[in-house]
Amino acid sequence: KSMQTRQTDPSHTPTAPTSSAQLNTKPSQPISPPLSVSPAADPAVISPQDPTLLIGSSLVATCTLSPDFPLKAEDLYWTLNGRRLPAASYAALGPSTLSVALARLNGSRQQSGDNLVCHSRDGGILAGSCLYVGLPPEKPVNITCWSKNMKDLTCKWAPGTEGETFLHTNYTLKYKRRWYGQDNTCQEYHTAGTYSCHIPKDLALFTPYEIWVEASNRLGVAVSDVVMLDILDVVTTDPPSDVHVSRVGDLEDQLSVRWSSPPALKDFLFQAKYQIQYRVEDSSEWKVVDDVGNQTSCRLAGLRPGTVYFVQVRCNPFSIYGSKKAGIWSDWSNPTAASTPRSERVAGGCDPKGGEQNTTLRRELKQFFGWVKKHAYGCSNLGIKLYDQWRVWLQKSHKTRNQVGKEP
Repeated sequence: KSMQTRQTDPSHTPTAPTSSAQLNTKPSQPISPPLSVSPAADPAVISPQDPTLLIGSSLVATCTLSPDFPLKAEDLYWTLNGRRLPAASYAALGPSTLSVALARLNGSRQQSGDNLVCHSRDGGILAGSCLYVGLPPEKPVNITCWSKNMKDLTCKWAPGTEGETFLHTNYTLKYKRRWYGQDNTCQEYHTAGTYSCHIPKDLALFTPYEIWVEASNRLGVAVSDVVMLDILDVVTTDPPSDVHVSRVGDLEDQLSVRWSSPPALKDFLFQAKYQIQYRVEDSSEWKVVDDVGNQTSCRLAGLRPGTVYFVQVRCNPFSIYGSKKAGIWSDWSNPTAASTPRSERVAGGCDPKGGEQNTTLRRELKQFFGWVKKHAYGCSNLGIKLYDQWRVWLQKSHKTRNQVGKEP
C-alpha cells in the first residue's frame, strides 16, 4: 500500500490515522515497510477444499486471491502432485480468481490425497487442496478364523474382488455370541497379515459366534456376510516338538522319524492326526505322507542310499468334544535332517553277476512294494515288520546260494 505523510501543524489538533497500522514518525527510527498481507490472512483460498471424488469424475477448482495480496489472476498457475498443469486448462473468472479444469480423474496416487496447489508466478505456494479420488469399498470376503489351543481367535479376510479403492479404507472385525446380542470390536489388527485381527481372550466355548467385517472409506461402507463358528471347530495347535530323524540300522533306504505331541493336546484332551513331509537336500520338492494317523513315530522307506533328507511334521486336532469338523493343520515343525547309509558296493568293483542280481532285487522290491501299496498304508507297522523280515530272508537266501555255488 502507498503511504501518505502529514506535516505537523502546531495549531492543528491531530486526529486518529485512517490506517489500522500506527506509524512511528520519530526521525531517530527508520520507518519499516508495511506487510503486504496481514499475518493472520491467507494469501489465497482454493475451492472446493479437499473434495472426495469417484474415479472418472471431472472437477473445476478455483484459486481466489486475498484482496490485500498484490497479484492478479494472470500471475498464478496450478500444479498437481508437483507437475505443472497446462495453461489451456485455466480460466480467469475475475481479476483475482483463476480456475483449472480437471477431466476424467484417475485414482489418487497416495491414500493421503493428491496435492492440488495454486502458485504465484515466482513459484511460491499460495494455497493447496487434497483431492481424494477413488472407489467405495467392496464387501470383504473369504473370512477364515482359527483358535490357537482354544485360548484365542484370529481371523483374516480378503478386501473384495478388486481390493484397491485408492483411498484409505478402514476394516473393522466385529463379533458377538449368537444368542446374546452384544457387538464386540476386535482391537489387534495386522497380526496375521494386512487383513487380519486377533482376539486374545474372553471367548466362550460351546457357544456359536457371529463374525463379520465392515469396510469404510470416504465414499461409503460395505459389510461382509456373517460367518457362524464355534471355537471348538476351528482349533489348531503348535507344531509337534522334539522331532528326531535317525537311521534304521544299516538299511540304506530307510529313516525313522519320531516326535512328541504338542503339550496342548494333553492339556485339553485333544486327539490328533499327523502328516510328514520330506525332501532330499538338493531339491525343493516335498513328498507328503498323509496317512500317519495318530501315532508319534513313522518309518520312511524307499529312500535313496547315501542321501541327506529334510523332514517336517505337523498336527491336526480332531474329534474334540464331539466336533465333526475337519480341523486346522498346525504349522510345519522346523526341518530336521538325517542321511541314509551309503551302499556297501565298492565303486569301480567288478562283479560279473552284479547286473543279474541287481535286476532280480529290483524285481523283488517292486513286487514287495506293490503288495504294501495294495494291502498296507503309508507308515503301517504291519508293512514295515513284513518288509524287515523279507530283507533278512533275502540276505540269508543270497548267502546260502553263494555258499552252494562255491562247493566243488
